[in-house]
Amino acid sequence: MTSVSRALSFSTAAAQYAANRPSYPPVLFDAIEEITGRPLAGARVADVGAGTGIATALLHERGAEVIAVEPGDGMAAEFRRALPEVPIVLGDGNALPLADLSRDLITYAQSWHWTDTSRSVPEALRVLRPGGALALWWNTGAPDVPWAVAQDERVAHWSGLRPQDRRRPDDSSAGRLAGLAGLPHTRRLLRWSRTVPLGTHLANITSHSAFLVLDEARTQEFLVEERELLGEVFPDGMVEETYVVDLLVMTKP
Repeated sequence: MTSVSRALSFSTAAAQYAANRPSYPPVLFDAIEEITGRPLAGARVADVGAGTGIATALLHERGAEVIAVEPGDGMAAEFRRALPEVPIVLGDGNALPLADLSRDLITYAQSWHWTDTSRSVPEALRVLRPGGALALWWNTGAPDVPWAVAQDERVAHWSGLRPQDRRRPDDSSAGRLAGLAGLPHTRRLLRWSRTVPLGTHLANITSHSAFLVLDEARTQEFLVEERELLGEVFPDGMVEETYVVDLLVMTKP
């Protein structure tokens, strides 16, 4: 299964994605404003790999003049249903359908890893105005939550993938892995959590690409086993999910 196939698999589960994926904390957008030295209100922003609009909606609420870029038809349809007032165009970060020097900020929420950085970095630099910024972020699992680490191992077993590595590279390595080596960038790690019903947590887990490309019967087997195991950890049926947002901001010279 190629990375492109995994990326496009989200379109088949757009409603599930929109209903159950975690959002992002206000401190994330505060940090972007602090690092870039300008408010989001009034900024011309492109949210790339926007999906169903989880991050786009928050940028819009902060007053940004935002346009979404999304490659998947299913995700774009869910986006239009949820955010009819926000423009969205089909496209991806490797060939942005945006004019040169047209944006103050380009954001990638959970989507930069689907790009070819040899193409997406030059594309961002082409579209950003001088002094503009590229902001990349991921909701990553907190490394010090034992039940979640154990769940990563079970997910890996069921999906046939390697367990999630919750150890984070240092700042210089993070920039290199993101294709930003040699470019001025700043990193922040921002911890936050949400408490959701067990059903929402499980729907969130199975909205990831590892399960979207898995046989439905095997996914159901996982859900039966996982519901029983987590019921012992969270007998009240409410799951506290703890995240660390890994944020990288690159400023165009």
